[in-house]
Amino acid sequence: MPPARIPGQPQHGTAAHLDSGLQPERTTLSWSRTCMACVVVSAVFLRWLPFYGLAMLALPMLTMAAALGISVSQRHRTLRGVQGIHAERLAVDPTPMLMLALLTLVLGACGLAFVAIAD
Repeated sequence: MPPARIPGQPQHGTAAHLDSGLQPERTTLSWSRTCMACVVVSAVFLRWLPFYGLAMLALPMLTMAAALGISVSQRHRTLRGVQGIHAERLAVDPTPMLMLALLTLVLGACGLAFVAIAD
């Protein structure tokens, strides 16, 4: 049986355990806010559903899939980053940021297209 964890101490094997500074917490909060923003954008798109029909469901589904992907992969990415910094061998993976930028561009273009169709 593993030893009991002292309250207030970070759990062994987590990013907070490896880096007692605030960087892992700030990174987690940042990605959590991004996830919440995707959920809010999904809700805004759902409000457009009566005006644009069922085709509009593709956009909330896309943003909810992005939010789910962020939620599922965030802990692993943060832990991998902290471990890489700790070992002084960090290979930066720009894929999450590039995918988020692409999502933002696609959603913006789709939003503009739907507004242009309405006129």
